Amino acid sequence: MSDIKPVQKLFLVMGGRVTDPRSFEFQDPESIHVVGVFSDYDNAVEAWRANAQRTVDDAEMKYVVVPVHELLTPEG
Repeated sequence: MSDIKPVQKLFLVMGGRVTDPRSFEFQDPESIHVVGVFSDYDNAVEAWRANAQRTVDDAEMKYVVVPVHELLTPEG
């Protein structure tokens, strides 16, 4: 029996105004809209899509899904 537990997956959905639509550099990091943290990718994408579609006409607004679990355990 293995003592290795699966890593809990956490996905952060956030967005804001970027300096360049081709980049991920936010103009004002303190004003980033944190949509929430999700335990599965499908729900995170659903939240991302809803917010991205709401701001689709503004090229400087960008929403992203960040796999937080990969930042917490970079070796795994």
